[in-house]
Amino acid sequence: MQPLKGITVVTLEHAIAAPFATRQLADMGARVVKIERPGVGDFARSYDSRVRGLASHFVWTNRSKESLTLDVKHEEARKILMRLILEEADVVVQNLAPGAAARLGLSYEALAKRKPGIIVCDISGYGGDGPYRDKKAYDLLIQSEAGFVSVTGTPDTPSKAGPSIADIAAGMYAYTNILGALMHRRQTGEGQHIDISMLESLSEWMSYPLYYAFEGAAPPQRTGASHATIYPYGPFLAGDGKTVMMGLQNEREWKGFCEKVLLQPALASDPRFAGNAQRSAAREALSSLIVEAFSTLTAAQVVERLEAAGIANAQVNTMNELWEHPQLQARARWREVDTPAGAVPALLPPGSWQHGAPRMDAVPALGQHTEAILHHFGYSADQLAQLRAEGAV
Repeated sequence: MQPLKGITVVTLEHAIAAPFATRQLADMGARVVKIERPGVGDFARSYDSRVRGLASHFVWTNRSKESLTLDVKHEEARKILMRLILEEADVVVQNLAPGAAARLGLSYEALAKRKPGIIVCDISGYGGDGPYRDKKAYDLLIQSEAGFVSVTGTPDTPSKAGPSIADIAAGMYAYTNILGALMHRRQTGEGQHIDISMLESLSEWMSYPLYYAFEGAAPPQRTGASHATIYPYGPFLAGDGKTVMMGLQNEREWKGFCEKVLLQPALASDPRFAGNAQRSAAREALSSLIVEAFSTLTAAQVVERLEAAGIANAQVNTMNELWEHPQLQARARWREVDTPAGAVPALLPPGSWQHGAPRMDAVPALGQHTEAILHHFGYSADQLAQLRAEGAV
């Protein structure tokens, strides 16, 4: 059974944060009606054309949704939107420009007067109040503002994360807060307002480096793909030119690493490396010893020793290698979803789904469900044609 079956979400969304949140609600069985601008739609539709002509971000975050095109500046279109919300919606999600939803009458305060059980989730860069409320915010800018860029990269080059982690963080907190609000409403009948900030979401994820720099202490240094404060933990070059990623977490592992991987048991008691803090401080010297020991081995031989010693390790996979990852294949994590360009593979959402498979329906074409939704509300073919001629839908 899909736990959110029977729940309807109306979403005025674009880009990643809100679409990722609502796609996960759809995974759980919710009906998600995505409001898009006629002729253009969610601007993420045109980010690229890497998935058989469709945008990679859009295919990822918009399966299992209905696309309803409405020009919300048109009076009749606003009536349709309001009717959809008041008659059918349990949840309204929006990540429009600050203040835009309120001007449309879609604030929690306005909607709750007419529908007390409504849940409204606003997603923005900086939150609904405060001096940064109206500041424009995109993922990379929030990665910078939250300090992520300052602790990521090499000593010479601050770097962003590859994925849109500020958007993803905000989408995850929107998703979990909406689930909590639905549970609260089930117990009390009360709706609520949820105010999700990208800055606050990513700042929560920055908690370890934030506390590491507590009371003015030096922050973690940028160390590329190596861990900033645990060592050895990161990439090391083998003799065949391939890279091995490995990590040690405690003194038992350090002892086994020295004895079974480096074949230098005396290093385990070397005072330069007596504890993680010392190893991290002396990482340049220790790195030289490790690379020298690995220089006569292939990456496969290094991994064989690491496995024998019980030391965690991983491959530095490319995207192509991830598509073919044997663990994902063995656990049958791939499904297919339909799109306007045909079926494409999609990763099963994390979890066991013991009581029923997640909903993994098609990625919608722009406005694909407009006609059906308007017919549901009693609009005739002639009325729909008139609305199209006026650019309302």
